[in-house]
This record gives sequence, structure tokens and C-alpha cells, in this order.
Amino acid sequence: MYTRLKCLSMFLTASVIATCAFGQDAPAPGQAPAPAATPAPAPPAALPTPAVTGPLSNLPPAIFDAGPFGKIAVNGVLSGMGLVQNNHVPGDDTTHADLSNGQVFIQKTDGWFQFYVQAGAYTLPSLATPFLGTSDTLSNFFGPVPQAYLKLQAGKNTSFEIGALPTLIGAEYTFTFQNMNIERGLLWNQEPAISRGVQVNQTMGKFTASLSWNDGFYSDRYTWLSGSLAYANGPHALSFVAGGNLGQTAFQTLATPVQNNGSIYNVIYTYTKGPWIVQPYFQYTSVPTNVKIGVLKGASTTGGAILLSRAFKHGFSLPVRYEYITSSGSPAQNSVNLMFGPGSAGTSFTATPTFQYGGFFFRGDISWAHASDFTPGAVFGPAGLNNNQVRAMGEIGFIFGNNIEKKP
Repeated sequence: MYTRLKCLSMFLTASVIATCAFGQDAPAPGQAPAPAATPAPAPPAALPTPAVTGPLSNLPPAIFDAGPFGKIAVNGVLSGMGLVQNNHVPGDDTTHADLSNGQVFIQKTDGWFQFYVQAGAYTLPSLATPFLGTSDTLSNFFGPVPQAYLKLQAGKNTSFEIGALPTLIGAEYTFTFQNMNIERGLLWNQEPAISRGVQVNQTMGKFTASLSWNDGFYSDRYTWLSGSLAYANGPHALSFVAGGNLGQTAFQTLATPVQNNGSIYNVIYTYTKGPWIVQPYFQYTSVPTNVKIGVLKGASTTGGAILLSRAFKHGFSLPVRYEYITSSGSPAQNSVNLMFGPGSAGTSFTATPTFQYGGFFFRGDISWAHASDFTPGAVFGPAGLNNNQVRAMGEIGFIFGNNIEKKP
């Protein structure tokens, strides 16, 4: 059984609400025209961090004057979830209920000195992995402050970041509210989520490039180099992403699996227009042979996914995700296990009916994960012999910002 996390820092476009006045009466003859009404100040726009793919959307933040620090923006999310599944593995249960998010986001987004702090509780449910409760997630993964970094805006198009950063890798983010589906998918299980390090970002017209030196899968070993190059034109965006470990280590935890010793490559296309979000992507990963750290025979994974979301009237939408991923190697070769045993493959399908009104949202996941060419004992059920798992999940919560009403 494999467990993995991920999070990529992506860039969204902010929207600003304007106010106009029409139909004023003309002044009487000889009367001075009435002074023009002072336009009401536009409310703050939704910030690009934390990034949200959709169909859920952030509210504009609450803005506070913090004296010498300038204007500080504050958002938050509070949500709970329930889960029912079949063929759970030993140590897991058929049902779960827990807090999925209780987080606050504090940030300064103007001037040359900026910062971002994300703090609180969370769970990280993903397909084909045992469910881990909120308290266990905090202690085994990224703690109560999973992301926090300083940002130096060196120029109009150049910035530097240092701290605990969202990964550049992959198409799905780390936390439930950020994604189309409640649970992340099989490809996400191969990716890093949050990495500590430094990052430089550069915008060049329609291109955006980022380069990061970091600790990969939260290993506290600063030997990873990752980068991304994105091109955006109207509703179309195309990204090339790569990362890899330039040094290897035997250190492993739930947050730092054997994949920390490998490399990963993505090609991600995104189409966003009107009610549609369409996002197919390709992923390749590799963990090389290294007997010194216990990898007797290396292996790789090759996978693809398509994520779709269609918005309807009155705040309803329907996202779906389909994935297929294979791994190389065989038990006879003592290949490293990256999935359901060496040489295994996985298929998944997830549908997530969603409703949002203002800051309130409710959605449900119905998912199916299927393993093929698996190693006995490495899949689902009490003996690890069932190759299918079905889950039904529900998540209900509130996204906080200022008190501007946002209707669907």
C-alpha cells in the first residue's frame, strides 16, 4: 500500500467587482449641477493563494491595517467530512468522520516584502490509501503550519520565496477544498506535496517560469531541484514540470516515501472557459537502483489522467476524474514497490457533485479504485487480496473572507 502527498503552486486570475450609477435626474434651470457621487471603493479581489482549481471558489479576503506591516489579508476554511468504504485494510475502518479543514490563511500581497502563512488542522484523503484522521495527519505530515514562506518581490516580474512551499509538481493540490474532488488520485500518490526550500519565479509575457531548490518529499534533506514552465493564452494553459533528487537517502516516513529518491515529469494542459474546466495531464516517475539505500532494483511509473468540471445553474457543478497508471518491474527482480506491488497497474474513476452558495459548500465523492497485476497482500481487504475499493464521501463547510455576498 502506498501513501503520497502533493501540492503545486499554481497561478489564478483575480476578479474585481465595480459599481456604476445610472438614471440621475437633470438639475432644474439655474441650479448648479449636483456633485458627482463618490464611487464606492471596490471590494478586495480574491487572492491567488491558496490556489483553488474549481468548481469551489474563494471569497475575497478580509483586509486589516497592521501598522508597519501594511495591509494584511485573511481568509479561512472550516469543513467536516464523512467516509464509507468497502474492502478496508487492517488498521482502517469501514466508516470515518472527521474535520477535513480548520485553517486560516494570513498574507501580505503588496510591496517588496510579502509573506504567506497557512495554519490549522486538515486531513489528506487520497484514493487507494488508508484514511488517516486529523490528529494523526498533523503529527505524521506537515504539522499545524503546513505552508509558510517569505516572498521578496525583486521586480515587476521577478520574485523569490523561502520557506515551506507548495510543490511545483502535479495537477492536484494538497488540501481537499483546493481540488475538483475531495480525495486526490492515484497519480497524486506519486508526487511531493509540500517542500521546504527556496524558489525563484519569473514572468515573461505569456510565459511563467519557476525554479526551486528544496527537500522534495518533506525529507529535510535539501537535494531536490524542481522547475516549471507554463504558457497561458486566453482559456488555454500548458505546463511542463520536472523535479528530481540529486542525492539519495534511506530516510523514510509517511511524508517521505521511497519516491523521494527519484525523479518526476509532468505535461499538463488546462482549458478554462465558461462553465468548463478540462485538464488532461501525463506523468512519468522513476526511482533508480541504489543498493546502499535498500533499492535493489529500480522501477518507474507511467500514468495519465483527465479532470473535467461542468458548472450548472444555481451553484451546482459536476467534476469527474479518470486515471490510469502502470509501474515497471516484477517481484522476481526484487523491484522497488511503487504501487500495488512491482509491475502493477491502477485505474480510478471519481465523480463529485458539488453545490456552493456564497461561502457555504456541500459535495460528495463517489470513487472506484481498481488494481491489476498486483502482488498478493498489497491491495485491499483484510488479507490484501481484493483488487477493488469503492468509497462514498461527503464534505460540508464554509469558506470565509469578507462579508460580501457571492451568489451563484
